[in-house]
Parts: sequence; C-alpha cells; structure tokens
Amino acid sequence: MDADTPDLMSRLEPVALLAAYEAASPMPVIPEYIEGRAYVPSAPPDYAHSDTAMTALFQLRAAGVARVGRGNGFRCTDSTGATTALLVPDLYVLRRRPNAADDAHYARYEGWYPVDMLALVGEVTSTNHETDTGPKYRTYAAAGIPVYVLIDRHARTAHCYTDPVLPGEDPTEAYYDTDIKVDLGDPLPLPAPFPTLDTAPFLAG
Repeated sequence: MDADTPDLMSRLEPVALLAAYEAASPMPVIPEYIEGRAYVPSAPPDYAHSDTAMTALFQLRAAGVARVGRGNGFRCTDSTGATTALLVPDLYVLRRRPNAADDAHYARYEGWYPVDMLALVGEVTSTNHETDTGPKYRTYAAAGIPVYVLIDRHARTAHCYTDPVLPGEDPTEAYYDTDIKVDLGDPLPLPAPFPTLDTAPFLAG
C-alpha cells in the first residue's frame, strides 16, 4: 500500500494511522511511523533477515543479558507528548521490565510501549536498507537510545553506534557521536554490560 494515500489516512494520528494500514494489508506486515510518514513493508522479512536478527538476539541472551526481545513496538514523543515516531526494532534490550505505567501506556496507545524503556536497539537491513541507515538511525538518536547496533547486509558491515546527540529541536538532525564499524566476519565490541558480537554468522545473510 502507498503510505501517502488515501489523503484521509495521512491526517490520522500516527497510532490510528498504522492500525489502519495494518488492518488493510493483505499479508501480515508491521508498519512503522518515522519522520512524519508511515513505512509499510511490501512483504514480511525474508528468512535470512530473521535468522540474522535471531542469531544476534541469542548471542545477547547467551551472554546473560536480561530483557532481550523482539517484536514489540515503541512510541517516541515530542515535548508536548505528541507522537513523533512508532518503531519496531528487529531486536532490543530493555532497561526495565514493563511496570504499571508502561502497561497503561501500552493499553492507551494500542500496543506501543514508551521508548524510554529501551537500552539497546538492533536492526538488520533488508531491501530498504536506507531506512535503517537514515531515518531510523536519526530517530533512535533523537530518542536518546544509548546503543544502536546495525547489521548492514547491503554494505556487509556491522556498526555499534553510541553517544546519541540531539543538537537542537529538530529530530532529523540527531546523530550518534561514536560509530564502531567492522566488516561482517569480524567481532563487534559493544559497550558494557553487553558482549562482543560474533558477526561471522551474519555473512550467511
């Protein structure tokens, strides 16, 4: 579905907008809302994408990292409390288990948790790799998420972004000040308390 039409849908509040897109999709896809527009996948992720995300997730779990998961959505807001982004990371680590306030937020916003729960997010690029390296990169930085791990299958590199910076009020100007970059196949060190990731298995993707 074209994310820019029909015009009525483009004027919906972002949570309602994505619910409408998801309901109208002929296949199971998870839309996101980033930098003022809906991103609606044309198809679910392929096996290699899912395998890479799960391999990274299992490495974190095997290293004893708590509250690792995938499949949940997170809502970003501006200073007025308005929704600015709705994101579904390929994998994440939470700062805390959902508390009563988080559960109330989840119920109020139809399945979206508050973004401040996130300690780490991870993305695996697919055919629309520019989304993960551009809009999502900036949105995660603007939200102040401390660590963004990117497995870029297009460039065959892995990145650990840290030290998010929002220089002004415009979230599209946000960035991560530190980028540890390695070729796929080389170990990717993450900041404590996270482990070093073995990126060799990601070469198959």
